[in-house]
Amino acid sequence: MSIIRSQVLGCGAFLPETVLTNEELSARVDTSDEWIAARTGIRRRHVAAEGEKTSDLALKASRAALSRAGIGADELDLIVVATTTPDETFPATATRVQAELGMTRGAAFDVQAVCSGFIFALSVADNFIKAGQARTVLVIGAETMSRLLDWNDRTTCVLFGDGAGALVLHAGEGEGGIADRGVLNTKIFSDGRMHDLLYVDGGPSSTQTTGHLRMQGKEVFKHAVTNIAAAIEASAHDAGVTISDIDWFVPHQANQRILDGTARKLGIPPEKVISTVADQGNTSAASVPLALATAVNDGRIKQGDLVLLEAMGGGFTWGAALLRW
Repeated sequence: MSIIRSQVLGCGAFLPETVLTNEELSARVDTSDEWIAARTGIRRRHVAAEGEKTSDLALKASRAALSRAGIGADELDLIVVATTTPDETFPATATRVQAELGMTRGAAFDVQAVCSGFIFALSVADNFIKAGQARTVLVIGAETMSRLLDWNDRTTCVLFGDGAGALVLHAGEGEGGIADRGVLNTKIFSDGRMHDLLYVDGGPSSTQTTGHLRMQGKEVFKHAVTNIAAAIEASAHDAGVTISDIDWFVPHQANQRILDGTARKLGIPPEKVISTVADQGNTSAASVPLALATAVNDGRIKQGDLVLLEAMGGGFTWGAALLRW
């Protein structure tokens, strides 16, 4: 008996034109290229131009994904945008993308799980497809994290960048086994007790301001490696595969040390881990689809490959998704 699988038709990405290097940052705050690179692996990041909104980035990534999928916006049933940096408090940034794409049916809404947002949005889309409530879904991770930074805080302003990535998912058929093409499982988690380790000190209800990002880096690092490793293991166990069976790992691009630490903990060869952190920094919910699009476009990820996506973000939130490309 066949089952419904959410299969990827196409992926797309977009990065703003402006590039901010470590050398340029060192002119703003007390830091250096060596200091940043040694602690994070980041060399540069893209920053949205004045007036360039999260929806603008999302729209360009979406058009690229739709083009690769070979479909028009009129075939979409649902748009889910993962973002921490919406254009406005309301309406949802997804509705702006919906309007600009010319999609006049179905629904569009945002998901907020910070850096884990794309994994959460993918889980939502997958469940809509499996439930038969949608056949074709556009899943987007888009951020203008530069808008939330305190540019006097060298521990946070050096980490983040802006960008967007998107996937088109479509209902297909599978046999219910590991050989099926499409999303095999998603695992999402949260622990609200960890709020003070990574948060933004503002919001409409609390301060009536946007606020700035605040982080206790050492504590976040410790939890990140533990939680991400556990999510990967849960996803692999649920699918009945071993870590070594997985062809590619596409992590949230928070910090190269976190990527390396998680790989060591699970015995993952470094060459199996997709890393874009040096050139893009931490783009929050956009980082997983951006890294995925990079590896697909350069030919590393091929049809039939087993791919594991994972992330952790403020909240804390974390999760993983396993799919057959």
